[in-house]
Amino acid sequence: MNINNNDSSISEENRKMKNIQRICHQIAKDKGFWDKDRNNGELIALMHTELSEALEWLRNESNLKEKEMWDNVAEEMADCVIRICDFCEARNLDLDTAIWEKMDKNKKRKRKHGKKF
Repeated sequence: MNINNNDSSISEENRKMKNIQRICHQIAKDKGFWDKDRNNGELIALMHTELSEALEWLRNESNLKEKEMWDNVAEEMADCVIRICDFCEARNLDLDTAIWEKMDKNKKRKRKHGKKF
C-alpha cells in the first residue's frame, strides 16, 4: 500500500476500518516503529498512555478554552485508536469484525451489563 505522508485526502474506500488498520500499521512501519518485532505489553501500555494524556487535558481544562481542550482530547483519542489499529494489523487481528461482533453481543446484554455503573 502506497501512502503519501503529505496527502491528507483519503478515499472513501480507505476510510473503512480494515483499511484504516492497514494504513495505521503501514505508516508506523514507514516511520521505523516496526524495524524489529515489538513487545505486546509495551504496545498495550502505549495505548493506555494515550488515554492518560486525554485525561490530563480534561484535568487541566481550566487553563484552556473549551474548544481547545476538546480538540486535544480528540487528538489523544485518535492516537489511541491509531495505536490499536497498528497493533491489530501487526498481530493479524480483524478489528473490524471484532467491533461488529462485540457491538452485537452488547446489544443483547442487560442494562449496564448487569452492573451498578
